[in-house]
Amino acid sequence: MSGGGPASPGRSGAAPLPGDRKRESPAAGAPLHPIIKDIGEIHSRLLDHRPVIQGEIRYFVKEFEEKRGLRELRVLENLKNTIFETNEHILPKCEQAMHDNLNEAFKRLQAANDMIHRLQEKEREERKLQTDKLIAGEENRIAHWETFMKEQQNKRAEVDEEHRKAMQRLKEQYADMEKELAKYVSF
Repeated sequence: MSGGGPASPGRSGAAPLPGDRKRESPAAGAPLHPIIKDIGEIHSRLLDHRPVIQGEIRYFVKEFEEKRGLRELRVLENLKNTIFETNEHILPKCEQAMHDNLNEAFKRLQAANDMIHRLQEKEREERKLQTDKLIAGEENRIAHWETFMKEQQNKRAEVDEEHRKAMQRLKEQYADMEKELAKYVSF
């Protein structure tokens, strides 16, 4: 052994290099090559999902391109044509019909509004007439009441006067009767 130099690949005491398969030691038992192969398979089955993903991609492409053909494209084209026809033909017709119907409805509402205003004005006039009649009737009743009260006062005065006269007559009659009685009693 020469001192201090790097170990050469031909020496038996040196560690095997990673790419060097010739240097496997027979004393380790089974060769490492099948173990590495098994580890690679386990790794590819457990951790490497590329084959599964590639299979799903192939299935997706087959399902949507090969089996269905251009059905989605035709559906989209039909939708585009329907939307175009709706925008170009049906929508303007609907707008025109809506505009015509709204104008007609607006005219009818205006006519109804005018009729309601006329009815309200007529009702106000009728209320005013009724109020005027009530006020006139109240004034008439007040005038009749005042007349009635004056008549009652006059009648009361007449009755009081008759009562006073009747009392005076009765006093005179009793005074005469007392004088007459006094004539008969004094004898």
